[in-house]
Amino acid sequence: MVQERTLPVFQTAAAQISREEGLMLYEDMVLGRFFEDKCAEMYYRGKMFGFVHLYNGQEAVSTGFIKCLRESEDYVCSTYRDHVHALSCGVPAREVMSELFGKETGCSRGRGGSMHLFSQKYNLLGGFAFIGEGIPVATGAAFQTKYRREVNQDESSDQVTIAFFGDGTTNNGQFFECLNMAALWKLPIIFVVENNKWAIGMAHERASSQLEIYKKASVFGMPGYEVDGMDVLAVRSIAQEAVARARANEGPTLVECLTYRFRGHSLADPDELRSKAEKDVWLARDPIKKLAAHMLEQNLATQDELKAIEKKIQGVVEDAVKFALESPEPNPNDLYKYVFAEDE
Repeated sequence: MVQERTLPVFQTAAAQISREEGLMLYEDMVLGRFFEDKCAEMYYRGKMFGFVHLYNGQEAVSTGFIKCLRESEDYVCSTYRDHVHALSCGVPAREVMSELFGKETGCSRGRGGSMHLFSQKYNLLGGFAFIGEGIPVATGAAFQTKYRREVNQDESSDQVTIAFFGDGTTNNGQFFECLNMAALWKLPIIFVVENNKWAIGMAHERASSQLEIYKKASVFGMPGYEVDGMDVLAVRSIAQEAVARARANEGPTLVECLTYRFRGHSLADPDELRSKAEKDVWLARDPIKKLAAHMLEQNLATQDELKAIEKKIQGVVEDAVKFALESPEPNPNDLYKYVFAEDE
């Protein structure tokens, strides 16, 4: 028996958001959606190989959180569903697409592929193929920020770290151990659960004895929140609060975003386990359409302006594919390059 989930009330219509903020959020979400759609096209055309996990439907979570951070200063740890997190961090679409094509111009120099995006410039600490891998890395990043501030007396050290992971990860050891350490040391970190209801093919209701993941925060004495992950303004609201809390040295926060992936677990997944009725319910809550409707209703944008953004992003994605196709393959002689740190 699936338990009903009641979300805290968030009145989108009453959200305080400027025209500039709204357009920025819309553009970032459209970039994520169009980029992933193009990845699917390239994969099925035989231009992209390996496992490719798309983010369609979950854009409000990436945009809502990452766009509250200071670009290239704060830290983000992702999962194997990392393309859109990278784009929201500011990693150029060209570099992300090239990485998916295994090219030298990719953000990981073609060595990482879809599940291992990394960017030192934008403080993207990596995509990780195994669930839970990124949580200890993110905890370590938050620890060094705390250490610099309190031990090295560096008052400028106020970076915030966000660790993204799915609902399936929250039953694993790394989750509990790192939440314990983060709470114990009051680390400036936000643990973001992207609860899309399915851990590959395992329904969340069948895998966890506590369905409301955000309540697990109480065990560690940290704030835990549940938010509508299909509403970017709701996500952004709680994200701003959690970021401010972390930056003020008030400790970690756990946020559970109720969201849904519109495609299968990966592009190799026929997606036969989820019912059509379930998918239809969530498709009707498309976060991009929801934001567009809000922008139009509040006279923050016109239909022509939103269409112009979509046209612009379509050009960005097409350019990324062209750049990736024309980029060189990694040199076999550089097989061991980037394994060890090199002298400056």
